[in-house]
Amino acid sequence: MLQTYITISWTILATLLFGTPAAILSFFRDTENVVHRIGRLWGRSILLVSRVPVTIHGMSHIDSTKPYIFMCNHQSNFDIPVLVGHLRTQFRWIAKAELFRIPILGQGMKGAGYIGINRSDRESAIESMNQAAGSIRRGVSVMIFPEGTRSRDGRLRPFKKGGFILAVDAGVPIVPLVIRGTFNVMPKSGLRVRPAPVRIEVLEPVATEDYTRDNKDELLNRVWEIMQTALIQKQQEII
Repeated sequence: MLQTYITISWTILATLLFGTPAAILSFFRDTENVVHRIGRLWGRSILLVSRVPVTIHGMSHIDSTKPYIFMCNHQSNFDIPVLVGHLRTQFRWIAKAELFRIPILGQGMKGAGYIGINRSDRESAIESMNQAAGSIRRGVSVMIFPEGTRSRDGRLRPFKKGGFILAVDAGVPIVPLVIRGTFNVMPKSGLRVRPAPVRIEVLEPVATEDYTRDNKDELLNRVWEIMQTALIQKQQEII
């Protein structure tokens, strides 16, 4: 339990230390990339204190000068510091609107250009997706957890459709990401932190030009199968 107390205490302190300058920068124009880099330091510091080593593979699949929609499986709250700390490219989160109401953290997220979505309000959710599409058209990548929430057992859950509507509207590739290990660090069912190695795999981009809103479900199923196959293959290698 000591590790859990240390991690939680540092996460609160790190949010204050890194979130304060991020919140201040949010009041200035054209500082989103800088704020995201501050977020990277925040994420890496949490992982360091938690004794969670991270390796990332497949970065050669992406061109950091081009926009993508990153879609990642969601196993743990640790997915957030892992991705922001180790995915070495600029991106903007599409996150729950509630997070933006947290003092300092919420203002810092706004400063980084992250986009809040209220799933309980359809009109607000549509507006958030339109905002995300506008960011993508300006050349900015976005990050989505297509499952919508953390998995309770580490398995890949069914995907929500919103991210795929965004993908076909924006016409940019989807990059599937697979995280392994964060469920062992901190599963959804508890708060205890257990140090363990984490691995991110960046899979090959999936083109969206041939898809529309009418056949978006085919795109959804394709991306789900790609991620599920990658997860199963690695599990078989371990066995």
